[in-house]
Amino acid sequence: MRFPIYMDYQATTPMDKRVLEAMMPYFMEKFGNAASRNHSYGWEAEDAVEQARELLAKAVGADGRELIFTSGATESNNIVLKGIAEMYASKGDHIITVKTEHPSILDTAAHLERLGKKVTYLPVQKNGIIDLDELRRAITDKTILISIMMVNNEIGVIQPMAEIGKIAREHGVLFHSDATQAVGKVPVDINAMNIDLLSFTAHKVYGPKGVGALYVRRKNPRVRCAPLVDGGGHERGMRSGTLNVPGIVGFGKAVELAVEEMDREKERLTRLRNKLHDIIMSQTSDVFPNGDMEQRLPGNLNLSFAFVEGESLLMEMSDVALSSGSACTSATLDPSHVLKALGVEDDLAHSSIRFGLGRFTTEEEVEYVGNKIVKAITRLREMSPLFEMAKEGVSLKDFEWTEH
Repeated sequence: MRFPIYMDYQATTPMDKRVLEAMMPYFMEKFGNAASRNHSYGWEAEDAVEQARELLAKAVGADGRELIFTSGATESNNIVLKGIAEMYASKGDHIITVKTEHPSILDTAAHLERLGKKVTYLPVQKNGIIDLDELRRAITDKTILISIMMVNNEIGVIQPMAEIGKIAREHGVLFHSDATQAVGKVPVDINAMNIDLLSFTAHKVYGPKGVGALYVRRKNPRVRCAPLVDGGGHERGMRSGTLNVPGIVGFGKAVELAVEEMDREKERLTRLRNKLHDIIMSQTSDVFPNGDMEQRLPGNLNLSFAFVEGESLLMEMSDVALSSGSACTSATLDPSHVLKALGVEDDLAHSSIRFGLGRFTTEEEVEYVGNKIVKAITRLREMSPLFEMAKEGVSLKDFEWTEH
């Protein structure tokens, strides 16, 4: 095994060697600008970009002409929310999203609110999935966009996309999905799901960082999106700027490989994830899974360990790269907004760990991490007076603290 063991695949993925090999010629030999239409260097670069565009479009069931390239899913999400709000301002000013979205959606929505737009943040049920009736009730005659992420980055929960898309289409409302954690990992079909705009990125599927894509429907309905960046009119006028040709080539190759290997990887990662779950759950008590265990990304496991602090647990697991359920900023240590939306209490939210398994995760690594977590939990609880009190039947909620 190579240490530290990497189990944070929802944060980013290592690049696949096959992706790097596809990219290499476009750094030096084939270095042309894809917008240079007067010579072979430009034509060669443009051809490579269009091949990648077709591969990415095929992966989500779209036409290549409907795909534009960006710097990543954060930029794609910004283009959608700000671009739709501007372009459809005469039709309405209301957007619907979900409390468990990625900050690139939530912070952009908050920005639009400061500009006078109205945003509804749907709650989720305890399993992390939205209530479709709540969505129906939230739609008004001023609603112009519904933005709901396909797969949650923290708890791996998969939303009922086809049902959401059907509701959006029935009401004549555009439907956007942040599919950053979905493309190449679970089936995505923009037509079956009635998705009008879709964001995704390369570095979550063993491709390079700094390159993403945005699908924008061309017909039935034709979607128009105001640009964030003006310039040379690149990418159908929606995203000007010289294209990152090596990155785009790598993106196309990464998604092509992920789609080819999806079924096999889904089976393998589900088995490894379940094995990790079983090792931990069979040897420790007071462990609580976060999010629906059926409608879930194969390589994701999010657990809360009662009577243990997440940051302390990560320190015990220093030879494993993991993510905790706390978002650390310079001034505060706040529990994850996703777990809070699920109704997880602060103490449990602070004790949560996200295990992200991926293409290069091995059975040996899963066994090591599972057994090490059990040892770390046992050691930390032995030092915890809270655990002792709980075992004796003392409820912390009923405990009266005295001031000194």
